Amino acid sequence: MTPDPGPSGRDSTPSASRAAAPPAKEHEPPRRDVSGPHPASGGRDAGHRSHRPWSARRVPAALVASVILVAAVAALVDVIAVRAGHPAAAWRRHLAGELATRSVDDVWMLTGAAVAAAVGVWLIVLALTPGLRHRLPQRRPAGCPRLRASLDRDGAADLLRDAALRVPGVGAARIRVRRHRIKARADVRFRDPRQVKDDLTTVLGEERDRLALARPPRIVVRVRQRTG
Repeated sequence: MTPDPGPSGRDSTPSASRAAAPPAKEHEPPRRDVSGPHPASGGRDAGHRSHRPWSARRVPAALVASVILVAAVAALVDVIAVRAGHPAAAWRRHLAGELATRSVDDVWMLTGAAVAAAVGVWLIVLALTPGLRHRLPQRRPAGCPRLRASLDRDGAADLLRDAALRVPGVGAARIRVRRHRIKARADVRFRDPRQVKDDLTTVLGEERDRLALARPPRIVVRVRQRTG
């Protein structure tokens, strides 16, 4: 017996293909990773983009400008005097005679050339290097790419020394901050020196991370036992 077709002429019996499908699952929005880099280890990518501020080089620039100005004014005055009918200055005649009579391998000629070359190399180094080696660049905040900050080495050493003196057992501490290394020397009054060294290394590492330096220096700790 065949099923009675419906008004539309189609089979009214529900089939497996038209079975009720399970409700579709709602797609959850993608989660954003908000963990970010750890403050102690992060910031290296941003830190490599931070550099020392460039020095104004006011003193070298003033010295070079003064020497060039004096030489140019003296030569200009002498040339004007010669054009006006006066004899050349004695220093100019002496200099011209020395340059004309001395050979290239003369001691004074070699000395002058060496001095001029040394001054030129010094000026090139000043022009190509930022200077301010006592400044330590700090990491830039993520939202402020144009912000630049630096920390004085002596100030960083004072902060690290205060942190070192808070370690139990440390009676005195000497901190030296360099570009790639922090040297710490501590006098141990009590406790095991090895434990004090471990605690001191940990405390200095935490304090160094708080300074937010672009290139955190490596910490080297040395302790010695003090009795009495």
